[in-house]
Formats: sequence, C-alpha cells, structure tokens
Amino acid sequence: MGIVILFLRGINVSGQKKIKMADLRHALIKGGFKDVQTYIQSGNIILTSEDEAVGHSVGQIIKKNFDFEVPVLSLTVAEIKHVLNNIPFQQFDEKNLYFTLFFESPGKDLVDAFNKLEFQNEDFVVTSNCVYLNCKKGAGKAKLNNNLIEKKLHIIATTRNLNTMRKMLEMAS
Repeated sequence: MGIVILFLRGINVSGQKKIKMADLRHALIKGGFKDVQTYIQSGNIILTSEDEAVGHSVGQIIKKNFDFEVPVLSLTVAEIKHVLNNIPFQQFDEKNLYFTLFFESPGKDLVDAFNKLEFQNEDFVVTSNCVYLNCKKGAGKAKLNNNLIEKKLHIIATTRNLNTMRKMLEMAS
C-alpha cells in the first residue's frame, strides 16, 4: 500500500471520544505503523503501511488503547487527488468548500432522493464516494451537514474542509 491517509470520524467533538494526537501517534507506532503523522485534533493521520485492512487495524488499536470505537476511513494519495481534482463548482470561496467522504457508496435510489433536496445558500454534488459541499454562508450556518448526509444516504461519512484535504496531501508528499 505505502502511504495512507486516514480520517477518524467523530473524535474530539464536544468533549466526546477524546484522543490526544501525541497519544494516538504513540499507540500507532507501538502497533507497528511507520512514518506516523497527525494533523490538528480532528483525527487526520498519515502513515506508511502494507496492511490492506489498515483502517480496521487502526480502529482496533484505538479500541484497545482508548476504549472506544471510531470509524476509520483510509484513502490513498491518488484518491484524495481525485476528489480535489474533480471539484464540481465553477465558483466558490475556498473557506466554504467541504468534502463529506463516504465509508461506503450509497444506493442509487437514496442518491436520487437526496439530489432532490434543496438548501438555501448551499450547493452540493453527490458522487460515489463524496458529497461536495459549497456552504456559501459558512459551515456553521449550513443545514446540510455530516449527520444529515449520513441519515439521508444511510451511510457512515466524515467531513473535511479544503484546507485540511490540501494539507493532508502536502504532508503525504
């Protein structure tokens, strides 16, 4: 596999599922992973691994060391580049662009129903692995959020902003 980018869902949010990134790095290194780096407190990890089930393995290490379960999404550098190279919006303010990344693809019927939704000051495009969000008034005022996307598409997902996505690519290079 090589370099892997991992996104943890729902850690360090509102005092829930707290993990210090230094402790997480230590646990992952102790668990056999190499070149472990983290970025900010929201659960963004880069590491080197030949483990095809790296997301599951990281989840097991978190369960063992921190005593709770966390969904872990693993992506390659190429997959992140693909998401960033296919932003569907012609115009957007970079600080208002978000990516809700799927742990599994939603069903076509659910996507079709989702595409009929409308949100004032929010544009979105659903692909097989991501919802691109253009929150024109900022994410804090957006109605379309990670929890709603998960509920409507019956999936697990995690959301990151453009700066985080770019930084993860930069760190992985």
